Amino acid sequence: MTTESVHSFSVKSIAGEQVSLSQFNGKVILIVNVASKCGFTSQYKGLQALFDKFSSKGFSVLGFPCNQFGAQEPGNEEEIKNFCSLNYNVTFPMFAKIEVNGDKADPLYSFLKSAEPGLFGTEMIKWNFTKFLIDKEGNVLRRYAPNISPESLEKDILAALEK
Repeated sequence: MTTESVHSFSVKSIAGEQVSLSQFNGKVILIVNVASKCGFTSQYKGLQALFDKFSSKGFSVLGFPCNQFGAQEPGNEEEIKNFCSLNYNVTFPMFAKIEVNGDKADPLYSFLKSAEPGLFGTEMIKWNFTKFLIDKEGNVLRRYAPNISPESLEKDILAALEK
């Protein structure tokens, strides 16, 4: 069986519980691989601001900690959760630490990368804070490079919410 949308996947929450992404059916979501010790870590602030601004309209951010880039997420799930809460007041859903590239890449990320390849058609995630915008049906709309600020995505998020 081929997976047709993001909603077909189940992932582990940062608290260790299985979460079916089908619960986000009808919502626009932004999926981001995150890290606590990255040059882009301050983007947590912008991601939380987007969540605060648009969650009542049917939008969510999903954060997936990843330690594959310069060992920038060395902590365990509890340490990551505490860091996000204490430093950025993160209230959007966070998930267990995953790999996004290689043989052990999480199946969700394998799907995202094949649905929306990066620059020059490469499927590899280049760094933390790569973002994927997902429509209400679970289809990948767009991929954004790590250096693209969350704030600059507002127009695309609004357009997806209005569809």
